[in-house]
Amino acid sequence: MPETVLVAGVSRHLGGAFVRRLSRDESIGRIIGVDVVPPRHGIGRAEFMRADIRSPLIGRIIAGNDVDTVVHMGVIATPRAGGGRATQKEVNVIGTMQLLAACQRAESVTRLVVKSTAGVYGSSPRDPAMFTEDMSAQKMPSSGWARDSVEVEGYVRGLSRRRPDIEITTLRFANVIGPRIRTAFTDHFSLPVIPIPLGYDARLQFVHEDDCVGALAQALTVPGLGAVNVAGEGIITASQAANIAGRPYVLVPRMTTSGIADLAKRFGLIDIGSDQLDMLSFGRGLDTTRMRDALGFEPAYTTRAAYEDFARATKGRVLDRLPFAQPGWSAVQAAQAAMRAVTPTTESEK
Repeated sequence: MPETVLVAGVSRHLGGAFVRRLSRDESIGRIIGVDVVPPRHGIGRAEFMRADIRSPLIGRIIAGNDVDTVVHMGVIATPRAGGGRATQKEVNVIGTMQLLAACQRAESVTRLVVKSTAGVYGSSPRDPAMFTEDMSAQKMPSSGWARDSVEVEGYVRGLSRRRPDIEITTLRFANVIGPRIRTAFTDHFSLPVIPIPLGYDARLQFVHEDDCVGALAQALTVPGLGAVNVAGEGIITASQAANIAGRPYVLVPRMTTSGIADLAKRFGLIDIGSDQLDMLSFGRGLDTTRMRDALGFEPAYTTRAAYEDFARATKGRVLDRLPFAQPGWSAVQAAQAAMRAVTPTTESEK
């Protein structure tokens, strides 16, 4: 088991949950958590060190504390969380380059675990029914977190060539969901009325936030596996997700979905990118054979059970309104008004 584990991104929800879990394992030696801001949650027996992974300071922390295991959870999923898209990309890409360079220089580092996303597969109508880890995207993500993650994984592969002695596992998580975590997808499915692209009913896979933490912990106990898909068993469709959450959904032309998302972002309701909008149209399926056979991990929650746990927790805290809502309107009327506002007016309608 690791003697000294460094966790990047400890001040975020999943980072905090991960180090609290490690803290309960007496076979784990010292735990160091780093982030740019102090955590607002408990981090168990982990020691917090304030550091930016974009700074050379991270290299001194790794080398000076004889870190043997690095867990990279420092990639930011949404622009709002990172202070804007430019900062998000800088943290994700430049920060990863700096962190991996520090790992390469430190002779003490023998293991690297990277929290990645199944978004690296993209989402398109040409996709296979299930992506295995050896497949590549049919349509490469063009922007956002998914695009950053493609670059991150490229740098990780570069490190594996330069330091073949470091055992590396990259966990490609399906969309993480649960009662406590907030993501672009939890925001979307917390809207009073859920927009679904007309003519599509995407197949969705989720992984519960507790299983996300469990998979990361399990990765510390096995040899380096390369890329591993992590998701709960089964799928649900976007319309089933709306029904499980007890919310109506409105079918909107796909070309207006991004416009409605932009309005919702402007009103602070959601923070969703183009890659996630593609996901809501085309969906994605993950083959999780390697997760079970090589990683030795079995999620406690199926996709449906993970979503139901999220839905139960959010029923009492539905987002208040959609843009353009007027007194006395139903949520459906508000959603239809939002759709009209972003649908191009034809000549005959003028």
